[in-house]
Amino acid sequence: MQEDAALLSEEDLALVHALQLRPRASWTVLGQALGVDPVTVARRWSRLARRGEAWILGSPGPLLFDHICVAFVEVECAVGSAAAVARELSGHAHALTIERPAGSHDLLVTVSTRDLLAMSRYTLDQLPAVAGVTAVRTRIVTHMFTEGGSWRIAALDPGQRAQLAEPPGGPRARRGPLDISAFDRAILGRLAVDGRASYQAVATALDTSASTVKRRIDRLGDLGLITFRCDFARPLGGWPVSVTFWARVPPADLPEVGQALVRYPEVRNCAAISGPYNLILEVSLHSLPDVLRFETQVATRHPSLDIVDRAVILRQDKLLGHLLDPHGRSLGVVPADLWSAPGTTTREHRRVPAPAAAEPPAGVR
Repeated sequence: MQEDAALLSEEDLALVHALQLRPRASWTVLGQALGVDPVTVARRWSRLARRGEAWILGSPGPLLFDHICVAFVEVECAVGSAAAVARELSGHAHALTIERPAGSHDLLVTVSTRDLLAMSRYTLDQLPAVAGVTAVRTRIVTHMFTEGGSWRIAALDPGQRAQLAEPPGGPRARRGPLDISAFDRAILGRLAVDGRASYQAVATALDTSASTVKRRIDRLGDLGLITFRCDFARPLGGWPVSVTFWARVPPADLPEVGQALVRYPEVRNCAAISGPYNLILEVSLHSLPDVLRFETQVATRHPSLDIVDRAVILRQDKLLGHLLDPHGRSLGVVPADLWSAPGTTTREHRRVPAPAAAEPPAGVR
């Protein structure tokens, strides 16, 4: 592998795993679990973030999926135009993830909108009008069993994971009215760029008080409308192979099978969808031979599940708003805005060097 695409170290992966468990924990808490001092942890994270090898963002929470519309959209392109189409779609606020699979279509786009009407406008009007697009097939998510923010790597031992468990009385998702104001959307936009931004940093950017920002973020978290996740350059972290499986499952078995699949450590996304197959499964693997191993394991354990197609992802151009290079490193962010009208332009945030600090700014703890 080229020098500019060196694999992440074991120490880097341990920090990524720790931040997957506690994305906004203080460097002190993280250092205690990792057995190093806070300054060292902060320096390691600064280096990872500066290189775009890992990042933290605020993303849709588990209960938000009950209120919004999500779809996996298969896009076919004119010969030679897939790269240009991917670049165009990368600037769309509703195209959260863009992948180029080795399969029957050129792009697989994860799209999210505020409701079904907005989804219809995006997939029926906006997408087909993009130069180079020749066909669009939309698979609406009818139930999300798990999403990528719940995926964990195995870089920490059980004792370290126990130290990073959420403390008693931490955030608990609870039911409540969906009331996301324009101010909330502005907060979410800032956290999509930097999920470890302090309350004061967000408040300064939005010309308000840190206490107001903290109160709104806590409310969104308690309602399950926002969660925080740590992503990383998977090809550099030992997970270079991403595969999407499409499957048919008898409807009566779908809830049980879906819940069982989310317990596989390789599974990132699992959802019930509309169309000729009713389940989509996205997994991360260490090698190409693992594709057959995983598929055989799933088919053996779940005989009612019939995998009808599978595609190895050749390249990810965008991952939940982050624009990626061929090695999976973040180059910048196009924050998602699920509530905007399709066609709305979103400002791209290019990655800038992250400053090192012994402790996170006030409010991150």
